[in-house]
Amino acid sequence: MNERLRVNPILCTGHGLCAELLPELVTLDEWGYPILSGEPVPGELRKLARRAVTDCPALALQLVRDG
Repeated sequence: MNERLRVNPILCTGHGLCAELLPELVTLDEWGYPILSGEPVPGELRKLARRAVTDCPALALQLVRDG
């Protein structure tokens, strides 16, 4: 089952921790807010993706299943 990252733009406060923990899938815009790749999270990055979700200070990052 594919999983993708999703960010709640209302909750996000631009800490940038997600990009530090998962630079393969998250970059930051000029204001420090995440830009997600939109690609499914590869199996080898799932553990890091889960950590990014749980460590998000604003709880704005989610890992959702496709379908």
